[in-house]
Amino acid sequence: MSLRINDPAPDFTADTSQGTIHFHEWIGDGWAVLFSHPKNFTPVCTTELGAMAGLEGEFTKRGVKIIGISVDPVENHSKWKSDIKIATGFDVEYPLIGDHNLNVAKLYDMLPSDTGTSSEGRTPADNATVRSVYVIGPDKKIKLILTYPMTTGRNFDEILRSIDSIQLTAKHQVATPANWKQGDDVIITAAVSNEDATARFGSYDTVLPYLRKTKQPGA
Repeated sequence: MSLRINDPAPDFTADTSQGTIHFHEWIGDGWAVLFSHPKNFTPVCTTELGAMAGLEGEFTKRGVKIIGISVDPVENHSKWKSDIKIATGFDVEYPLIGDHNLNVAKLYDMLPSDTGTSSEGRTPADNATVRSVYVIGPDKKIKLILTYPMTTGRNFDEILRSIDSIQLTAKHQVATPANWKQGDDVIITAAVSNEDATARFGSYDTVLPYLRKTKQPGA
């Protein structure tokens, strides 16, 4: 099954470092970020899990839960969390899914359906495609997918920036331009007429007939 933006995020039941979860039930009425790893005790992923732990408060401010997944048994996660603390200085307090049977990796189209049913004997290179980030909305639909190569650490500031944009544009009929960040001007979508734009946003700047900019709502 190929996943795309606006597809329902597949639901699953899995063991985690904090016990068994039912994914949609765990998400609840808020937002979630699921980010995946090809193997425990890999250097880039170790830095990423620590970086995410350091930013957990920023995600919480936005009503976003975070959860990691690694293609390894959940029993290995405790030792890995100790290594992450040594390497980054941060304690991983969010749940880590153990995907030793590869069910979630296949469910989220990170591994082919015929990959097998065990992580045993598989190397990080075998699981190289298990390097994706999924932002999931309160409607349990996928809002963003990012996939990174194993040698490139993820930029979690960019993921936060993307969430800011997604949450803003879900509330207002606006879009965000390249390199947008909180407080910058936004784009009025084509669905809003000029008359509506004045009523909704007050003044705006017509850069091109199809490109109208205005102040960020609520900024």
